[in-house]
Amino acid sequence: MPTDHRQLSFWFDSLAESGIDTLVPRPGLGRDARYDVCIVGGGLTGLWTAYYLAKADPSLRIAVLEKHIAGFGASGRNGGWCSALFPRSAASLERTHGRDAAIAMRRAMVDTVDEVGRVAASEGIDCDYVKGGTVAFARDAVQDSAARAEVAEAREFGVDELVYWDAATVRSRFGATAAAASAGTERAGASGASFDPACARVQPAKLVRGLAKVVEELGVDIFENTEVDDWAAHKVRFTSTDAAGEAFDGTVIAPTVVIAVEGYGAGLPRVGRRVLPLYSLMIATEPLPDAVWDEIGIEHGQTFTDYRHLLVYGQRTADNRFAFGGRGARYHWGSRISPDYDRVDRVFTHLRDTLVDLFPQAAEAQVTHRWGGPLGVPRDWHATASFNPRTGVAFAGGYVGDGLSTTNLAGRTLSDLIREETTDLTGLPWVNHRSPLWEPEPLRFVGANLGLVGMEVADIEQRTTRRPSLAARLIAPLTGH
Repeated sequence: MPTDHRQLSFWFDSLAESGIDTLVPRPGLGRDARYDVCIVGGGLTGLWTAYYLAKADPSLRIAVLEKHIAGFGASGRNGGWCSALFPRSAASLERTHGRDAAIAMRRAMVDTVDEVGRVAASEGIDCDYVKGGTVAFARDAVQDSAARAEVAEAREFGVDELVYWDAATVRSRFGATAAAASAGTERAGASGASFDPACARVQPAKLVRGLAKVVEELGVDIFENTEVDDWAAHKVRFTSTDAAGEAFDGTVIAPTVVIAVEGYGAGLPRVGRRVLPLYSLMIATEPLPDAVWDEIGIEHGQTFTDYRHLLVYGQRTADNRFAFGGRGARYHWGSRISPDYDRVDRVFTHLRDTLVDLFPQAAEAQVTHRWGGPLGVPRDWHATASFNPRTGVAFAGGYVGDGLSTTNLAGRTLSDLIREETTDLTGLPWVNHRSPLWEPEPLRFVGANLGLVGMEVADIEQRTTRRPSLAARLIAPLTGH
């Protein structure tokens, strides 16, 4: 655990730099206690659940227990995409749950993007929310086919807002940046792009830390420096640490227990193989002048990616930086999580090179921040919001990196489930879904890292052969496709 929480991400550092948040931990829970609802995890899932429960029933006594500080995990380190993306595609959901369920899930995710903006505005959470959509560039013929296929599939499910832009449209909007990033090579110019308006740019640390303050104002108790060791029906066992470093072992008794730990839950015995902690890393550049951004073409509120297999994602921050991230860091034996894994020079170099390849104007920009952390991946890449009324235990997670918005949907859904309300949300196909467990070691280690290597090989193969990658097809079961 870093003593300086500013090191967690650019997002946290900017909060402290601007004086918005000191990042000093709240006091731990230093006593045994009774609550109506005990939430394990002070990230967005836990805080959104607390928010909607407190709004729906102000009489509820709610506690949030957080090992570090609110937003410590993926909630304060992610790429800042508040999107309508869900880990499982509409076609996949149709196969398992039917067409109506797949359409309902997409519509719920689209509404969730707007719901985050509505709450941020109504509660005074200044999180740089601007809904500018996502551009996914197609940078060769195979990627172009993937873009067209994605838009066509969306149309089959009634998603008319996702559109395809041809090369001329891309060039008119983005000039000589992504549209001609590799001029003079076989991959010169983008052959197209897809555009999904259902995405907003967000400063994630501002969102999660601001939400924590709002939740406290609603009467919810947040205890930081409070590590949960185990839980059972109606009971949570914890260890807290006070400012002097003194430890206290205690128990919270609560009719309802909510587990909201995402990738960090892999180290807890009752989560264990339900999620795999997959690392995603990011960089941020110094601010670029408005004139440079005008040439690049990325607008405020707009996020971007392309159709490579080894995922990358980026945004233009409110202060005109590139915040850019991607996969590539390996999985560690036994689902081990360590601050040492948050920074991998090889991946940071890859991210810088990829950013410059996409946008040559970033070539001279200094990289000011480097960070990372684990996200939660279930075995079937299918997120869930679940509640067992018999035990009173709720669980949500497995967002595979699409959690900034999905956590809000989880909070609303768990609030309805816990209060035994039957709503459109409680009928969505992810409710009470249980993924199979990941394989034990060494199979988990081999499979997870084979998937990462396979995605890198797939991109090289595709660029070389100009055909859809055979490697990608072979590793599809490991990557959720």
